[in-house]
Amino acid sequence: MPAERSRRGAVAAMLVTILIWAYSWIVMKQVLQHAGPFQFSALRYTLGALVLFGALAATRQSMRPPPVLPTALIGLCQTAAFQGLGQWALVEGGAGRVALLAYTMPFWAVLLAWVVLREKPTPRHWAGLALAAVGLVCIIEPWRGLGGGGSTVLAIAAGAAWAMGTVLSKRMFLQHRPTPLNLTAWQMLFGALGLCVVAWLVPQRPIEWTWGLVAGLAYSVVLASSVAWGLWLLVLQRLPTAVASLSSLGVPIVSVLLAWAVLHERPSTMEALGIAFVLAGLLAVTGLRLGGRRAEA
Repeated sequence: MPAERSRRGAVAAMLVTILIWAYSWIVMKQVLQHAGPFQFSALRYTLGALVLFGALAATRQSMRPPPVLPTALIGLCQTAAFQGLGQWALVEGGAGRVALLAYTMPFWAVLLAWVVLREKPTPRHWAGLALAAVGLVCIIEPWRGLGGGGSTVLAIAAGAAWAMGTVLSKRMFLQHRPTPLNLTAWQMLFGALGLCVVAWLVPQRPIEWTWGLVAGLAYSVVLASSVAWGLWLLVLQRLPTAVASLSSLGVPIVSVLLAWAVLHERPSTMEALGIAFVLAGLLAVTGLRLGGRRAEA
């Protein structure tokens, strides 16, 4: 009975995490009414890094940084580039569309892991990449021209940057074995510093300190960057990896639905078809069936 309660609690935590991270894309879109994309990202991750270092102190974990150069590179990819480019893409792009394109990260991770970690893609991976390619063509609709191509390219680049950060993080864990909280805190600090430099150099609209901006920062820092992260660790601890990996499917799906409901961003027929292909590709790449079991490679 205790094990069953623990499993149910982990499933509930996974669902809450999906909802928090999905809605964060709506929040990121809405705060652009009050601040520039790089200003908001710099504020969010500077505060987020402080929260994580507070968590390190509270749990009495080591404050000593992992190897500085690779940690800084992870932060520049996983925090600065991913979040900066994703927030920039939201200036012109819809929240659901940008979230979906950014969550093509697993496809780029497969290719980058092949180059960096020498992990050769399996036939299942190639099938997933092919499905994703078809889906992206449907979403972008190049036969209509690339009027909104800037946002699309930025969102895809954000996903690729996230993938590089993920691959570099895996290499860091294999070579140096830092604790997840320690590496997350330090890479976020380096990424936040990179975002501060960009926010200082790139001209943007003045920050309007409204309740909307404060609420957006509070949601992003406390819920999306802190509470959801803690819930995610609980999910990874108590559920099989295959089940936990469902979150990579849940977040973009829920983001598209929330953007439709809250921001009235209704997907076109081709976009809906593209979403279906991309999600099928994610299922293939992560090796999941709809029942949550890992498929054979």
